[in-house]
Amino acid sequence: MTTIIDNTKIAVGSGAELEVASRARHRIARRLLPFLFLLYVIAFLDRMNVGAAALQMPHDLGFSEGVIGMGAGVFFLGYFLLEIPGALIAERWSARRWIARIMISWGLVTALMAFIHTSRQFYVIRFLVGAAEAGFLPGVIVYLTHWFRYQDRAKAVAFFYAANPLSYVIGSPLAGLLLGLSWLGMRGWRWLFIIEGIPAVVFGIVTIWYLTDWPHQAEWLPDEERSWITTELQREKEAKNRRRSFRMWEALRHRDVILLTVCYFCAMTGSYGIAFWLPTILKRLSGQSDLKVTLLAALPYIAAFITQQVNGWHSDRTRERRWHAAIPVFVCGLALAFAVLYSSNLPMSVGLFVVAGGAFYGFQPVFWAVPTLFLSESAAAASIGLINAVGNLGGFVGPMVIGYLANRTHSFSPGLLYLVVSLFVSGSLMLAVGRQSAHTSP
Repeated sequence: MTTIIDNTKIAVGSGAELEVASRARHRIARRLLPFLFLLYVIAFLDRMNVGAAALQMPHDLGFSEGVIGMGAGVFFLGYFLLEIPGALIAERWSARRWIARIMISWGLVTALMAFIHTSRQFYVIRFLVGAAEAGFLPGVIVYLTHWFRYQDRAKAVAFFYAANPLSYVIGSPLAGLLLGLSWLGMRGWRWLFIIEGIPAVVFGIVTIWYLTDWPHQAEWLPDEERSWITTELQREKEAKNRRRSFRMWEALRHRDVILLTVCYFCAMTGSYGIAFWLPTILKRLSGQSDLKVTLLAALPYIAAFITQQVNGWHSDRTRERRWHAAIPVFVCGLALAFAVLYSSNLPMSVGLFVVAGGAFYGFQPVFWAVPTLFLSESAAAASIGLINAVGNLGGFVGPMVIGYLANRTHSFSPGLLYLVVSLFVSGSLMLAVGRQSAHTSP
């Protein structure tokens, strides 16, 4: 079998083609991944800054823990509505323009959070932030399938997803510093939303000019490298279609898509429940200043960065997905259960939260490599949108349940135990994916 590049035949697997492949893979990764990484850091700073702001907002605005938890969760209701349309727009229209639109709109709405005074305003703005950001993650996941082969995809997603834990490492101490501001008669939490909303608008404009939708449009790729990646991705698409070509609605009803959706919902319930309430939990356990609490809250995400990269690399190397996704979720649930048992011991609790955070983030890069194993094009885009939309409703349920139970019991332990159960259900569902059909088994 041969591949034609610039009218020259090169045997597949020859030294010349391997050299072209290596150059293309590295050039694409260097061009796209650092920029997408930066966009995701900005996204998560804007999404989760309400967790740090919750250290001051209840006192200033008279909000209860239930109001704060509901406001944190309402974000995901807005997020839910536009996820599938957003993923399809990224596939069928232009991922570059769609990602740019998302960033500009969410940056502007995030800044509006600085001017709220009532719980109703809080709920409305959080809903609008979620609606503005909807489609970003599935849009990027779809975009990566336009540029990276299946065997490179978990590593690419792992690099992109590294922005998630590192955004907490950067964002937690940054938020702690911003909370100490008091300018123009406005408290630090208000400036937190304004200052962290501006980069989204700026980089949204840059995105329009920097990203390229498809390899065949990439003038920054030499002809032979452009031809190689286009051929490889077309070959992957044809191989999927030979097994079975799913229509969009067939894909949405597929057993494994449904399992992945519920699995992701349970996982996100645990993840966002921990992420949102961790600063408040550590504040109560330690009694430290806002800055010291936000520094402590950053520790789990340092471990998470390492776990994420190692697990994504090892999954690609072994071509195994199910266990590489399930084990991190099980370890996270187990560590969280022990954190509840040892809640009176601050060093032990912090250490167990570090293990929980570090373990969990090994899950996502491997998880997102699974849908594109058996789906392509619009079927993959719609399924990724569905999984992320329904899954992220867990981001509504997790913080809300913890806030509600903390109000009723005056303890975070019942809510954390709820997250433990959710995480174990998620891991069990992940192991059930692909069991009925060996040829699609991840």
